[in-house]
Amino acid sequence: MRLFPDGGRVFAAISRYDDLLTLEEKPDYEPGDTLALIVPFLVLHGVTERDIVALAAQAPFIGGAQDLISRLQYRIWKVYCITTTYEQYALHLTQKLGIYAHNVACTPFPLDRLRLTMTAQDAATLRQMETELLALPSPAEDAPLKSLLDRYFWEKLPATSIGGLIRQVRPVGGQRKVAALERFAQTAAQPLSRWVYTGDSITDARVLQTVEAAGGLAIAFNANQYALPHATVGLASTHISDLADLLDAWSTGGRKAAERFVKDKEKAGGRDNRGHFHWLSGRQDIGPVLEVHRRIRRAVREEAGHLG
Repeated sequence: MRLFPDGGRVFAAISRYDDLLTLEEKPDYEPGDTLALIVPFLVLHGVTERDIVALAAQAPFIGGAQDLISRLQYRIWKVYCITTTYEQYALHLTQKLGIYAHNVACTPFPLDRLRLTMTAQDAATLRQMETELLALPSPAEDAPLKSLLDRYFWEKLPATSIGGLIRQVRPVGGQRKVAALERFAQTAAQPLSRWVYTGDSITDARVLQTVEAAGGLAIAFNANQYALPHATVGLASTHISDLADLLDAWSTGGRKAAERFVKDKEKAGGRDNRGHFHWLSGRQDIGPVLEVHRRIRRAVREEAGHLG
């Protein structure tokens, strides 16, 4: 979105709107559908699939990501990626990590074809929407933001070609992430109690909850307030490779061994921005844990750290 002027502000506003729609449980809406709602703006400003691939080529990995994936695969783990991200971005990065394409669930996104459908009149409507959105204070209060975007997304745009653009993109978030995990579990012939899932945001909340309820290992990694309450374990760290020893404990001794490992680590405490483990299953007060995750989430994700 930052490939065009004020795109970052537009995205931040629509990301917050995504949170609000998710929290009110709007029918047929899943967390992460932000990536459908921003499609008209990408089309309006001439963003292409090639642009998305170019951004993926520049994207850095969090510390230890490549080492962790390599280590897991060497130890005969099956590694999958379930991400809300557009396919052009996700497949580029997972290929770098050595994750097979058939083990990736991401958001199909025929952007170049969608660009052909917007009319001049619809573009004018969208520009007016963008003008009104940018006229709101930044960050906008929830009530006026939701009122404005409700009016456009669910009243004005559905009858235009823009509404068709939005309907054609089905981001893999929320319950769609759960469905992707269930498909992978069926293919691998492994119950959810045998799975480890790592997530960080509102798009991961339902799948973390599903894995935890099944007796698997649901890990909240540098998570926000929407994901953290649903996890088995929390890890706040600038290096995802800090998970390696926990996963070894899980692999050899299951959930009980993982719990012992995490609680020992929790007593010892993390160092600086690494190794802050917490056992979350059954925990009532996550306030102090959330503060640690918020701090390191901002360090890792920089300006994107405040997004839901």
